[in-house]
Amino acid sequence: MDKSKQINDKLAEQAHQHGPHPHPHRRDVLKAGLAAGAAVAAMGLTGGTAQAAKSDYADPAKPALPPADMVLDRPRTAVVVTDPQIDFLSPKGVTWGVVGESVTEHNTVANIERLFQAAKQTNMLVVISPHWYFPTDKGWKFEGGLEKLMHKIGMFKRKGPLSLDGFENSGADFLPRYKKYINDGKTIVVSPHKVYGPQQNDLVLQLRKNHIDQVILAGMSANLCVESHLRDLLEQGFEIAVVRDATAAAKIPEGDGYLAAIINFRFIANAVWTTDEAVARIHGRA
Repeated sequence: MDKSKQINDKLAEQAHQHGPHPHPHRRDVLKAGLAAGAAVAAMGLTGGTAQAAKSDYADPAKPALPPADMVLDRPRTAVVVTDPQIDFLSPKGVTWGVVGESVTEHNTVANIERLFQAAKQTNMLVVISPHWYFPTDKGWKFEGGLEKLMHKIGMFKRKGPLSLDGFENSGADFLPRYKKYINDGKTIVVSPHKVYGPQQNDLVLQLRKNHIDQVILAGMSANLCVESHLRDLLEQGFEIAVVRDATAAAKIPEGDGYLAAIINFRFIANAVWTTDEAVARIHGRA
């Protein structure tokens, strides 16, 4: 079937599901288009089967790289979570049409919560690196393709750096099920990163001031903010374990972001763990 026809059919199907509306909200139109693109991308990248995608993510039977030997010094370790926000992790978010399949496949929402729970049970430091855009950020004179899209669809949009007006339950807000961990008075929420990495916020300062030199890294999304945080923290001298199923990424015609990320995680992280492995190490059971 022609891919353009598939996209049109997908858009027609979503319009039928939502019923007629004389003035559809731009966010709904964009979400429908992104969802259609994701469906086409999934077929193109996997040959039409979910099983092919899963085999692409599996670790090689005979790896060429040496095995990871990272051992946690738990008092000097923090769990760092990037972008645990509605726009990424909820069907209500503006990116769900392209990330939802990956988030669901990896059980990302529940796995991030398991990391929060384990860290809180053991008094391990938790740090959140959020992604927020303020009105003044929309005036940038040049942007990458994804930056343009994020501004266009109002992703992570806030009224201003000193205002929480309209923040509650917006796409920029934290996923409701995480708030009891984030708002406990102990979790550090650093200033927002504005592109993908932590170079513009105070993440490194907060980690250094707490004598942290090991990081368990998770959050959204795999090939963007997670990988950018990984690369910068490695350059800053931190030892990093990425939790592979506590992240996810978009699937679009340009590519599968999770597949791109998992390859680079294997190449450059000090360790790549599942949530089960990370939780066991946080509790000192491995």
